[in-house]
Amino acid sequence: MSEATDRPVDGDAWADACAEDLAEEKARRRAQYGPQPGSAAEELRKLVDAVADKVSSLQSPLLGVAAQGAVQQAIRQAKSAVEPVIERNPQVFDHLAAAGNELLAAYRSAVEGQESRWTRTAADSAKAAGNPAEKAAEDPSDPRDEGRGEGPSGTERIDLD
Repeated sequence: MSEATDRPVDGDAWADACAEDLAEEKARRRAQYGPQPGSAAEELRKLVDAVADKVSSLQSPLLGVAAQGAVQQAIRQAKSAVEPVIERNPQVFDHLAAAGNELLAAYRSAVEGQESRWTRTAADSAKAAGNPAEKAAEDPSDPRDEGRGEGPSGTERIDLD
């Protein structure tokens, strides 16, 4: 008999080893980077608490006792308005956070494209002269550039370059 057939077969040995490795990696990352942030709803709750604590700790001699009481009342009202929304719809905040990340990525992409055009030197433009894609961006007959400089009679493209 061969050695491979002498041992009992454990079908989940690979899955067990992967789970152990994953648990070790998570523990290492927690030790190195600290705990991972919670859901977006938990983070919003922490933000509201931190802002409320900061505002309540600001004590100005210009504000009287009545004004400080009004600030405390406003903080309590804001918390009481936010808490039910967080409790009922915690997934909404996760979706909003994901949408915000997508918007940020789109904005970065647009800004990087603009920055590359702004920082391009004359030598870079001469090198790109052989590239038709680069020529299209600088083509004055581009229909997207029509209407530039017109008065209020039509839509006007605002060029940020």
